[in-house]
Amino acid sequence: MTRVILASASSGRRKVLRQAGIDPLVIVSGVDEDAVAASLPATATPADVTVALATAKADAVAAELDPALAADSVVIGCDSMLFRDGELVGKPASAAAALAGWRTMAGSSGVLHTGHCVLRLDGGAVVHRVAEAAATTVHFARPSDEDLTAYIDSGEPTAVAGGFTLDGLGGWFIDGVDGDPSAVIGIGLPLMRSLLERCGLSVARLWSANPVGD
Repeated sequence: MTRVILASASSGRRKVLRQAGIDPLVIVSGVDEDAVAASLPATATPADVTVALATAKADAVAAELDPALAADSVVIGCDSMLFRDGELVGKPASAAAALAGWRTMAGSSGVLHTGHCVLRLDGGAVVHRVAEAAATTVHFARPSDEDLTAYIDSGEPTAVAGGFTLDGLGGWFIDGVDGDPSAVIGIGLPLMRSLLERCGLSVARLWSANPVGD
């Protein structure tokens, strides 16, 4: 029974998987994301950065797995960052930074890059390793000062890449997306299905092995 392990603390990613019929075991990697990003060359693209971070998370969790889990499992690592105004943006460092970001991006668009890494473990060893990024254009509304202040005060923007969500309070202020909405939330189901298939795994098999309870 192949256990799905999500190497992420993101409640959004867990929710996407659960709504899609898979209840993952969540193990947070503890990877120093700033150090990983700093180790990359200056020529690294947004896709390169998010894939490197997703891979580092998956590798860290896979290296520490209990032998029973490492015998038959798939570890999923993900990372998301927003590219806007020529800059790659992660989680805002403060409420002030989130507010400044929203004032800059309101009424405009940005590209949300989400890196995915899938490690297939069998018999305690990594037998398949695949990684790829998804890119989705997000169109931002112009929230009123009252709404924007309340949104920043909620604390949500400082906990998520780019300072916004599609599936939470921030969804009120997203006019639309071009691409995969699930990738904006944090884990793209179409890309994930493709990566799993490249590892020899079907969605049906993972549904059976990781059912969502009541």
